[in-house]
Amino acid sequence: MSVSELNTVDMAEVLTYAYELGDMINASVEVADYLYWKQAVERDLLIQSLIKKLDSKKELFEETQRFGHFHPNYHSAMEEVAKVEAELEAIEPVARFKQAEKNLDDLLHTMSERIAFSVSESIKVPGNDPLPTKGCGSGGSCQCG
Repeated sequence: MSVSELNTVDMAEVLTYAYELGDMINASVEVADYLYWKQAVERDLLIQSLIKKLDSKKELFEETQRFGHFHPNYHSAMEEVAKVEAELEAIEPVARFKQAEKNLDDLLHTMSERIAFSVSESIKVPGNDPLPTKGCGSGGSCQCG
C-alpha cells in the first residue's frame, strides 16, 4: 500500500469521526435549547416587529456614521438603536435565545480548541469574542511565538 493510499484511508476515517461528532453536537442540550428559543423568537410577533424597527434604526444610524460625531443626528440615532436593543433584550425569549446562542458558541469553540490542540498547542483557534483575554492582539503578554 502506498503512502497516498494510507492517507486516503485515514482521511476517510477522520471524516467519519467528524460526521459522528457533528451528530453528537446536534443531539446536545445546547443545540436543542438554541433551536427552541430561536423558534420562540421567530414566532413572536412583537419580537419580529421590534427586530424590523431595530433594523430601520440601524439603517438610519449607518447613514449618520459616514460623518461620525459631526453628523447632527449621530448621537440621537445611536440612542435610538440602543433603546430598541434594550427593549428587545428585556423580552424573555430574546434573552434566553441570546444565552442559548452563547452557550452553543462556547461549546463549539471548546470543541474547536480540543481538536486543534490535539494536533499542536501552537495552533490558533479563532473565537467570536470581540475582546479576547488571551493570545495575540489582546494586549496581554503574548505566548505565541
